[in-house]
Amino acid sequence: MLNLKVSVIGSGNWGSAIAKIVAENAAENRDMFETDVRMWVFEELVAGQKLTEIINTQHENVKYLPGIKLPSNVVAVPDLLDAVEDANLLVFNVPHQFLPRICSQLKGKVPSTVRAVSCIKGVEVSGDGITIIADYISQELGIYCGALSGANLAPEVAQEKFSETTIAYKVPDPSDSIDARVVRTLFHRPYFHVNVVADVAGVSLCGALKNIVALASGFVDGMAWGDNAKAAIIRRGLLEMTKFGREFFPECKASTFTEESCGVADVITSCSGGRNNKLGAALIKTRRPIFELEEELLKGQKAQGVTTAQEVHEFLERRGKLEDFPLFTAVHDIIFSGLDSYALPQILEDVEQKY
Repeated sequence: MLNLKVSVIGSGNWGSAIAKIVAENAAENRDMFETDVRMWVFEELVAGQKLTEIINTQHENVKYLPGIKLPSNVVAVPDLLDAVEDANLLVFNVPHQFLPRICSQLKGKVPSTVRAVSCIKGVEVSGDGITIIADYISQELGIYCGALSGANLAPEVAQEKFSETTIAYKVPDPSDSIDARVVRTLFHRPYFHVNVVADVAGVSLCGALKNIVALASGFVDGMAWGDNAKAAIIRRGLLEMTKFGREFFPECKASTFTEESCGVADVITSCSGGRNNKLGAALIKTRRPIFELEEELLKGQKAQGVTTAQEVHEFLERRGKLEDFPLFTAVHDIIFSGLDSYALPQILEDVEQKY
């Protein structure tokens, strides 16, 4: 028996949906996992009551995943260090801009034998370059970290509507007790199918870059250009996603972008009605500041595409590569530099031969 302790770091709608999946599987595989799954919750008051108390008594995250019953073995914990104490496997699921602060609290307090899976869709950009979230966690905490990403709208997953996902997990040591089989057992459900691959960089980049494409598809919705235009944006977006991965992360596999749920499937889903698509549409319709719209529409949650568009733009600009990624660049400039969204067809036509 392995008796692995699992902790989920994060409790937004996606964090709560993942905690539900993990807890269901922990309860069904007691030869492998300890039954209780701790979930770190940023404490806040909801109708005068602590959110952790609501989750632990009503078994529902009434703020971020209302209407969904969580398994009774999901234990909400308000203190981060208490939540991860003695854990063997950490599941990270927070907005990526909050990750540095979380890692700073965990640094030096997590044994190197602990393994992790990141469900965070974003990248970290610094003067030294661009780092995928899984690698950032590994570097900060000194532990191995894989990545989960797919066409997974949290409410649909929580409602147990069929979907697929991709987990990138390459066993760091053949003697590791936490291998791909264990990871698949922890996440795979009859309604949530898991395919495990080794391409951590590709899976991570898909999860980050697709949010930029979803913003562009939202612009199309805001301009009421229809499905033909959206299909064009999806095609161009996939091209730029694949090009970015292959150019800056040579270990990426092109097939990850075109064959896995984390790639083409997630782009389609995100461009059909995810947060970033809705935010992009609202920007075009209202012409209000993007962060004001984000606060109003998402009620405390984040659309990762806005931050990712900024960070990718910064990375490409430093390398003189903006012209090689016209869609990514246009998304940034429409949001932050006042570029007219109606210029998109001409921008894309001017660079067609680059592909």
